[in-house]
Amino acid sequence: MSKLKKTNLLTEPITINKGALVQALSSNKEFAITLNSELKFPPFKANDIFIFQGSSKTLEPSNNEKDLLGKNYQITEEGDCLFIKAADAWPQIKELNLPNCDYDDTQAEGANEFSNQMMEDMSWMLVDFDVTYKEMIDFLEENLDITLLGVEDKASSKFSAMGYFDDIIQAQKLFFDFAQDQIKDKLANDPDYTYDYLDEDQREAVAYFKAR
Repeated sequence: MSKLKKTNLLTEPITINKGALVQALSSNKEFAITLNSELKFPPFKANDIFIFQGSSKTLEPSNNEKDLLGKNYQITEEGDCLFIKAADAWPQIKELNLPNCDYDDTQAEGANEFSNQMMEDMSWMLVDFDVTYKEMIDFLEENLDITLLGVEDKASSKFSAMGYFDDIIQAQKLFFDFAQDQIKDKLANDPDYTYDYLDEDQREAVAYFKAR
């Protein structure tokens, strides 16, 4: 059973300890706040998912305590906790995290690339059999543990998110099986994909996925 862990920044704030954040800002050192509400200092890990990264030196001066992280972060306080609404900072957050995400999915363009080279190579072979990236992503999100960070407004159908596979090896194995099943089905049931009429790239894909 897959576990899709979705965080919609339009509706879900990130919680951080007020004292820890004030101390980090006072240090004048670079720090980051992660999706898991952790406050971290460099060196950061490749699998960290950031909500904020910077230092007091990179922020515009402000006397408003609610602008601790800049005008794009809305902060409310409750006891020792700060609740950070980060939807307005989505362009910055996306820029921070794109280098480490496994795929980028948007309402306008959809996903069209996997950052893992093995999965991207397999996806290109699948595209030759008219399997879309949307079909690939839908399958993976239904069958894998994935962390999805983004902004989604159902009323306006606006959507943008980055996906992270919890286990890339498992993702590769499941994706291979999915591709094999898709190609086998095409060969068996779609007259447009009769083996004798496949082009060279398609035949290479059949061989790669052991689909015949």
